[in-house]
Amino acid sequence: MTQDLEDLKKWVGQREYDVDYVTVPSVHRLAATLDRDDPMPKMGDPLPAGWHSILFPRVVRQSQIGPDGHPQRGDFLPPVSLPRRMNAGRRTWMHAELRVGDEVRKEATIKEVSIKQGRTGQMVFVTVKTDMISPRGLAITEEMDVVYREEPAANAPPPPPQPAPGNAKWTRVFTPDPVVLFRYSALTFNGHRIHYDHPYVTQTEGYPGLVQNGGLTTLLLFELARTHAATPVKYMSARNVRAMFASRPFTLCGEPSADGKTAGLWVMDDQNALASSATAEFR
Repeated sequence: MTQDLEDLKKWVGQREYDVDYVTVPSVHRLAATLDRDDPMPKMGDPLPAGWHSILFPRVVRQSQIGPDGHPQRGDFLPPVSLPRRMNAGRRTWMHAELRVGDEVRKEATIKEVSIKQGRTGQMVFVTVKTDMISPRGLAITEEMDVVYREEPAANAPPPPPQPAPGNAKWTRVFTPDPVVLFRYSALTFNGHRIHYDHPYVTQTEGYPGLVQNGGLTTLLLFELARTHAATPVKYMSARNVRAMFASRPFTLCGEPSADGKTAGLWVMDDQNALASSATAEFR
């Protein structure tokens, strides 16, 4: 894998540019997917923190889709040969608001490629830094860690559960049924089959059911913080540590600091195991 890593590192510094728009229909559809009773959005309304996840999906021709539903590798992201791909975590800086009606420019750069040895074998981490720029200037900077890993052994035990990292003052129970997973995949143009194709995810990838979308989990943590905090989110760092599955309720938790400037956030799955952890900073 050493020589492979040297080849993959050639992708570091690769850039990608795109343009997208914060539209009334997309914001309205996301509000409905989150089961919010918001009024119809209007041009100029601020986009809630975290809702930028509906912008800039990867769009390729159907003939360029891989067997897992992701775009084939080797265009912008490096051609990592390991079969499993997941979004492991992200760090998001909210510099300024986006607004409904904005034309948004994206400047993305592959920041780092590294190999790590995990419990189930080798993993390759690719970190992508993205700037989102509104007509008024830089609005959001986000770093996303994409992890590629080997197929786990058929009899490999699940990872041992981790305890909750704090004492929850904010909580919300959420059950990701197949419909909400499909709707979020549709909104984000995410073809990854583990979120909607039950025969594929159970028979090919060996999961017990449809997998909760990690991006949706992070968005729900943004929503938890937005609901309870006294001031807007200016930074969020989130990491997914354990897969969750459709029709199994999980609990979103938050513990604000005494001064209200930060909060620890986490998600406990239906087995009371830690599935995601995050930190938030407020303005």
